[in-house]
Amino acid sequence: MSTVVNPQPPAADKPAAPAADGTAAPAAEGTGAPTTPAADKPGVHEIHRPQAPHPTDARLLADWRPEDEEFWAAGGARIARRNLVFSVLSEHIGFSVWSLWSVLVLFLGPEYGIDAAGKFTLTALPTALGAFLRLPYTFAVARFGGRNWTVFSALVLLVPTVLAGLVLEPGVSYGTLLAVACVAGVGGGNFASSMANINAFYPQRLKGWALGVNAGGGNLGVPVVQLIGLLVLATAGAAHPRLVPLVYLPLIVLAALGAALRMDNLPSARGERGALREVAREPHSWVMSLLYIGTFGSFIGFGFAFGQVLQTQFGDRFDTPVKAACLTFLGPLLGSLVRPVGGRMADRWGGARVTLATFAAMAAGTGTVLYASHRHSLPLFLLGFTALFVLSGIGNGSTYKMIPAVFQARARAATAAGTDPVEAERDARRRSSALIGLAGAIGAFGGVLVNLAFRQSFLTTASGDAAYVAFLAAYAVCSAVTWAVYLRPGAARALRL
Repeated sequence: MSTVVNPQPPAADKPAAPAADGTAAPAAEGTGAPTTPAADKPGVHEIHRPQAPHPTDARLLADWRPEDEEFWAAGGARIARRNLVFSVLSEHIGFSVWSLWSVLVLFLGPEYGIDAAGKFTLTALPTALGAFLRLPYTFAVARFGGRNWTVFSALVLLVPTVLAGLVLEPGVSYGTLLAVACVAGVGGGNFASSMANINAFYPQRLKGWALGVNAGGGNLGVPVVQLIGLLVLATAGAAHPRLVPLVYLPLIVLAALGAALRMDNLPSARGERGALREVAREPHSWVMSLLYIGTFGSFIGFGFAFGQVLQTQFGDRFDTPVKAACLTFLGPLLGSLVRPVGGRMADRWGGARVTLATFAAMAAGTGTVLYASHRHSLPLFLLGFTALFVLSGIGNGSTYKMIPAVFQARARAATAAGTDPVEAERDARRRSSALIGLAGAIGAFGGVLVNLAFRQSFLTTASGDAAYVAFLAAYAVCSAVTWAVYLRPGAARALRL
């Protein structure tokens, strides 16, 4: 006995016209039960949901063919959009929980006995765990199903929020705070599983828009939690840090419930297990991971550290947490909003060109921040840091545009050598998905490096200047690598980046 979902007729659902940037490839290509033509619409297929052979296979879409335009127009677009909405919601809350301690450290006044270096450690630990979890989270979707894993990963967010609400009071040990802050890293894994899931729902021509919306909506969780922190500071005061994590408890439950009721599973991609090993042997995978460290690592690292930097370096202007919180959300907000812009720019001018220009501009922005730090000029300092947030957001989009080009080039070469084109394309998509997970995990470790650089700089020199010099050098290296590998005449023209 089967459960059948009848797609709406084409006129009832007209998907938006997104940028066809081919950002990524599907995490899963499944073949399921045969389709049955609708009685009154010849040539339009129905979507079958067979009864679950296992309890975890509830809401399985056994037949999913997004590249079939008739299938897509007849109801596939509506189903994909519904899954996108609830995926974004869960990922958004995951980002908020991941960056929770970038807000909570602003509440930790002298009564907690933690210096600036200790606070940077509190923000570095969840960044590290979140980066580590991105790899298993990427492949969990293929193993357990996108809907099932979204429900589980959302409910897991209750653990760090409840723990933070329980322990945050003067007298708590620093070791306890470190452990609880580290657990918040589970929110960082949600991005990888959400991207892999939505990647499989959308056709190649719409992936740029879908993944841009998914990533941008998730990244907005960083400024939103900072705005909530500002609201708590401005109303209840710095003595009530527990209110910030407690705000998220009902939101987490609602996100998990929405995913359980409205999302679907797609057939698992059994071949994904070996894809990570395959892409690890590809030199371009490590080049792209390095570039993603420079873009996303900067975004998440600065997002976690900026409030502490203001309080430490400009303590005379930001002597209260609420003053720092008034500005910390602005950079992550702008960086999140412009992320899809980076993908569109890469569509027009090429991912490598946009990425190179982005790193060059980030080096100039870092130079501005370093100069402002020497002159103790707050307006110039804010201008430089805001530029870094915006540029890192653009770079996030352009680097993700570059990833599929590596394996698309391999697919073209394999086809020219006699490989079946369908098989070559399927292999390229499978490897692209694996590289998205690998680069996302390694790139997130850049946020750890940013926080550790600030910690060491303030610990040894009482200023952030040494960290800014290190960032300047890193962007110079990323610029040189981008040019040498992808833009130097004759270097990698076949990749068409």
